[in-house]
Amino acid sequence: MINIENIKFNDKGLIPAIIQDYKTKEVLMLGYMNKESLNKTIETKRTWFFSRSRQKLWNKGETSSNYQEVKGIKLDCDSDTLLIKVLQAGVACHRGSYSCFYKDLAKTDSFDKEVESGLIKKLYKLLIDRKINPKEESYTNYLFEKGIDKILKKVGEETSEVIIGAKNSSKSETVYEISDLVYHVMVLMIEMGITIEDIERELYSRYKV
Repeated sequence: MINIENIKFNDKGLIPAIIQDYKTKEVLMLGYMNKESLNKTIETKRTWFFSRSRQKLWNKGETSSNYQEVKGIKLDCDSDTLLIKVLQAGVACHRGSYSCFYKDLAKTDSFDKEVESGLIKKLYKLLIDRKINPKEESYTNYLFEKGIDKILKKVGEETSEVIIGAKNSSKSETVYEISDLVYHVMVLMIEMGITIEDIERELYSRYKV
């Protein structure tokens, strides 16, 4: 059992809290807690954090309903970092991803091989498998469960993000947002029974070479 008095909060009275999926072990997010938010987390069995920008407590999921049910809390060897295991409802990231940690800083040489073997079609098949064989806490399944209106909303949001990235003249930002858009369009395709071959036939009919 953690004794809060033994925890080493920083000079601002805060401690970083790593949030981890209880079942998959995937790291979902990093937040900061003070004594009050940690106590509320323990008492309510839902995560509470201290917002450094707003200078107030906030309960994860209070506006999105993406609550985190606490299954365990660990303290690291130096007593200055928390590891909290949770059951995540919906998605953890405010940008719509299941985990906040989805940006790769480095690529392996396996990328070219994946492209050569049909990366887009592999992703399409994976999304179909998610629909047929739902995986608990999957963001893709979350979209399918919410249905066409939610999927269309996300397509609209990601389209706007692409426009913003392009208006900012940022290639990296635009590539990132286009990738998000492609993913959500593929989810829409599967929801409507549209195959990659359907798109290829349409493009072929327009641009025969």
